[in-house]
Amino acid sequence: MKFHLIKTDTFSKARYGVLETDHGKIETPVFMPVASKGYVKTVPIHDLDKISKIILGNTYHLYFRPGIKIFQKVGGIHSFMNWKKPVLTDSGGFQVFSMRKLNKITENGVRFKSITNGSYHFFSPEKSMEIQRFIGGDIITAFDDCPPFPCSYEEARKSVNRTYSWLKKCFFYLKNNPEIYNYKQSFFPIIQGSIYPDLRKYSTEKIFSLLEAEGYAIGGLSLGETKENTHNIINLLTDLLPKERPRYLMGVGDPVDILESISLGIDMFDCVLPTRNGRHGMLFTWKGIINIRNKKWEKDFSSLDEFGNSYVDQLYSKSYLRHLFLSKENLAKEIISIHNLSFYYSLIKKAKMNIMNNKFLSWKESIIPFLKKRL
Repeated sequence: MKFHLIKTDTFSKARYGVLETDHGKIETPVFMPVASKGYVKTVPIHDLDKISKIILGNTYHLYFRPGIKIFQKVGGIHSFMNWKKPVLTDSGGFQVFSMRKLNKITENGVRFKSITNGSYHFFSPEKSMEIQRFIGGDIITAFDDCPPFPCSYEEARKSVNRTYSWLKKCFFYLKNNPEIYNYKQSFFPIIQGSIYPDLRKYSTEKIFSLLEAEGYAIGGLSLGETKENTHNIINLLTDLLPKERPRYLMGVGDPVDILESISLGIDMFDCVLPTRNGRHGMLFTWKGIINIRNKKWEKDFSSLDEFGNSYVDQLYSKSYLRHLFLSKENLAKEIISIHNLSFYYSLIKKAKMNIMNNKFLSWKESIIPFLKKRL
């Protein structure tokens, strides 16, 4: 993988770059739709191809279904999905965090129950790397320990140390077990430390002491902390991280949060929000947020989004979409998911254009009131 930093905005830390992988180039900033189980819910591949340059798969979910034997037989996730573009895989660390009350975490890894049949399994850092090798993502991530929020300083410190201990095991496993497919997989370590600046700095320095990574991921944010805390940590870390490497902010997907994070120097994002909220009737538009369930749209025969770039925006009316949604027709979820991902794609595209023209900051301030508005 190669990353070329093309332009930094004059009035902020916003960056435009190009990330090259064996499955294609990605212009950054970039939003990655979440395909945890090998698919983006309700979005066909031919539609996804038009609105995404890279997707995210999840080690934890793909391990159970379809299972590693399938990836070994078919030759990786790209062949299995018939997806020709890059894939990033999350190591499964966040799923360990989200179900930590049901899991047993040790210094060697995590013991947990299967989500399909209740059987017990053990994920070590080495096991996560092995699974990601067979899944075959272009970018793979370290197995980390994500602390809950809120957590004490001591809990966060233990999490940082465990994350570093696991990182070393990930790193040496990859070093001793080369790629199994005919393309290069790049490895991103994950920075932890909750809302404590000194622990975030410590986590970053420990990573630097071990390896010069091809990119860096920031985990453990957007878990309930204040926006000020989030921004302070991001600002601190983008000052510490090398300018010539991409920065990936994990799990942040609100459009306003994305733009604020871009202004602080973040390059990559993922989140289930546009499709998950879409399945509950929420549309992000250039005029504001629409809840299609509301009665006000019952007799509104205008297009979904007059400024939208997706074919669904002009093909369907708000009234018809509301009818589909209240009728529990799956087509409604498909239409909204395609619309929302297209909106995110267009939003990021406009952000890149304004970075290139040194107008990102003023454009961001002008667009945010509309992104927050409820119609």
